[in-house]
Amino acid sequence: MLLAAPLTSAAQAAGTGAHLEGTLPSGATYVMDRPEAWNGTVLLYSHGYNPAGLPNPARNAPDDSTKSLLLKEGYALIGSSYASNGWAVSDAIPDQLATLDAFTSHFGPARRTIAWGTSYGGLVTSLIAERHPARISGSLSMCGLLQGGVANWNNTLDAVFALKTLLAPGADIRLTGLESQAAAAEASATLAGAVTEAQNTASGRARIALAAALQDIPGWNDPSQTRPGPTDWDAQQANQYQALMLQVRFPAFSWRQEAESRVGGNMSWNTGVDYATMLHRSPLYKEVGELYSKAGLSLHGDLATLNRAPRIAADAEAVERMARTSSFSGRLTKPQLTVHTTGDGLIPVPAENAYRRAVTAAGSAPLLRQAYVDNAGHCTFSSAEQAAALQALETRIATGNWQGVGPAALNARATRADPSVPARYVGYRPAPFPRPYDLAHPADRYRP
Repeated sequence: MLLAAPLTSAAQAAGTGAHLEGTLPSGATYVMDRPEAWNGTVLLYSHGYNPAGLPNPARNAPDDSTKSLLLKEGYALIGSSYASNGWAVSDAIPDQLATLDAFTSHFGPARRTIAWGTSYGGLVTSLIAERHPARISGSLSMCGLLQGGVANWNNTLDAVFALKTLLAPGADIRLTGLESQAAAAEASATLAGAVTEAQNTASGRARIALAAALQDIPGWNDPSQTRPGPTDWDAQQANQYQALMLQVRFPAFSWRQEAESRVGGNMSWNTGVDYATMLHRSPLYKEVGELYSKAGLSLHGDLATLNRAPRIAADAEAVERMARTSSFSGRLTKPQLTVHTTGDGLIPVPAENAYRRAVTAAGSAPLLRQAYVDNAGHCTFSSAEQAAALQALETRIATGNWQGVGPAALNARATRADPSVPARYVGYRPAPFPRPYDLAHPADRYRP
């Protein structure tokens, strides 16, 4: 069934394959590229979060260099814009499936279909894998928001709750229930000012490190940063400060407000949370303790302050809507590979542990493999590292067995794809996610 009329349908000049753009009934646009020497596999790419108000073009690859490499290897690439920006899961999934239908209508059925995506698109990809497995052969989530929607917003709340409570206790800063983007911008600016000022003092830096630890923000989280030594607490904290400021400026307020408007209320809470216990479980606990000691500040006292502070309750219906659209059951019926950088400050790598928890509880663990790239930053993979992951997933689809998904094998694949770029897959085990929430664990459910 033809689901979209092309905006431009002309195949490119002979020998260069076909390029197609069009519009779906939802108003979303799509883009498709099929190389002349198509290998029969179509890659359905789900793009990352695009804030409201920004241009929203269709995308079928993370970047031009990756697109070029994958086309050279014979893959057909397709993807949509989604009908809306922001937390657009309810638009993204049907638009992506409609794009797949449009490809089939124009070019015929693919021998194999792989859903893949980056960042927020990793969330979309994994939801497609769980909810529409008949449409795909397998899936690849890269730097994905794999803790799911509810856990993501809880985790974001924990960090800004600590910052407000410890750095701006008297300020009127709404952390949830934001009525408009203007209200979100005002709250963000007020808290950002307090955090900026606190960074100038030893006590403020210790408290910022505590907030970063509650969100598991690593001490090396941007490729432009010099990688700190394992006990260089000051450098680690300075790097965490940069990442926290980005959280405060965008996800914690502006992006939250847009998501709240979608689900009709506040979908996160910290009632019943013991922040002392959470910190002691964090891999960053040692750093926080050292910085508190250096500042002559009582960590025990600040944790007591956090645990005594008035808590934030959620809107139960908003939680249910967010969970229904954006949290995982963990049920897989097709193979899935996930890849994350070890130094991600936007979606910290423990998100991978949260997803494995759900998949294991659902009995789908044999279908999941997870790999890690030793680099700082969000989605900072090389094109060759992405190609290697796709090739490893294709091998699993073709043979029925996981082969070549260890670091050495993935690095060998990446080197073959592009010998000029070092391959950085490593053995790695992420820490537990601070506050997981999924549909496979009934105990996670919000109870007012």
